[in-house]
Amino acid sequence: MSALSHALTIAGSMTWEITWALILGFALSAVVQAVVHRSTVAGLLGDDRPRTLTLATALGTASSSCSYAAVALARSLFRKGAHFTAAMAFEIASTNLVVELGIILALLMGWQFTAAEFVGGPIMIVLLALLFRFFLRERLLRRAREQAERGLAGSMEGHAAMDMSVRRGRSFVQRLFSGDGYTATSHVFVMEWAAILKDLVAGLLIAGAIAAWVPDSFWRAFFFEGHPLAAKLWGPLIGPVVAIASFVCSIGNVPLAAVLWQGGISFGGVVAFIFSDLLILPILNIYRKYYGARMALFLLVTFYAAVVVAGYAVEFGFGALGLIPDRATARIPMSGVSWNYTTWLNIAFLLLAAALVLRFVRTGGRAMLRMMGGAPHDGPPA
Repeated sequence: MSALSHALTIAGSMTWEITWALILGFALSAVVQAVVHRSTVAGLLGDDRPRTLTLATALGTASSSCSYAAVALARSLFRKGAHFTAAMAFEIASTNLVVELGIILALLMGWQFTAAEFVGGPIMIVLLALLFRFFLRERLLRRAREQAERGLAGSMEGHAAMDMSVRRGRSFVQRLFSGDGYTATSHVFVMEWAAILKDLVAGLLIAGAIAAWVPDSFWRAFFFEGHPLAAKLWGPLIGPVVAIASFVCSIGNVPLAAVLWQGGISFGGVVAFIFSDLLILPILNIYRKYYGARMALFLLVTFYAAVVVAGYAVEFGFGALGLIPDRATARIPMSGVSWNYTTWLNIAFLLLAAALVLRFVRTGGRAMLRMMGGAPHDGPPA
């Protein structure tokens, strides 16, 4: 019981440390999604030119999602006419290049990891675009589109199909500050939280258990901490494998990344681990359902290659610039709640969250929650 209590204490402390950052990130994302029509997004992503992929990355960054919802949304965009490469760029950006991820990385591990996120993410997208351009055959893509059009449901299909953006109002400001804008923002905010909650809780519990129960000596040996060059070469290769095996994705893998970093994995290995949230086994199975087994295998191989190279790029690039932080500066919170800036920020943002949840409940949001795993719905909020 003492060991279990220790693990739960660490998980609870981590939760308290990152609560305000999660609320801030999802609130900003909800504002963007409330005023930008999804059909407009699909219409802008019709090819794989550099300008289009840049736009897909920017739109994905503004539309943060849990990994499951991002995968479902990418297929929705693909079915509505977006180029497959652009849809994948959008998918990667919406899970790996988002505000809340960057803030949490800075809080737990240091600003250098946030910088590595925003450097490594675009590198990964560029590498994938090149791999798709050279190795993705038209026949495989045609089969993937045929499979996608069959409409087999995944875990977030209903959520991804919901376009809750405001239709009325000509300008961004008019749509945002209207009553419909407030309602749409509240709906997106709560739906995104509902989509990520299971993975977030799982990630915190796994991180707490590993931090409490796995001895540091195991991680130091596993990650070759005493052999600097071997550790740098091994980290980006093994980081994605650990992510695939952990079943934790999106924001939920950041607490575990902090544990691995303190355990001895290399800087590039941490980045590769975080970027592999779209390769966990349940999502690979969703790729199989959405696009067929061959495309799922193609995505596994190309995503893994891009993640590894991005990991090496930040490992050696940041190392050459002297930007890799001291491992001792990473924090795994264990002290619980105390009266500091984190507590005041949590109180303020929890009040914001409460206001949005109240609006959500009062405007028929509970019915939308029941639809998240069910039939698609497209239309403005109530």
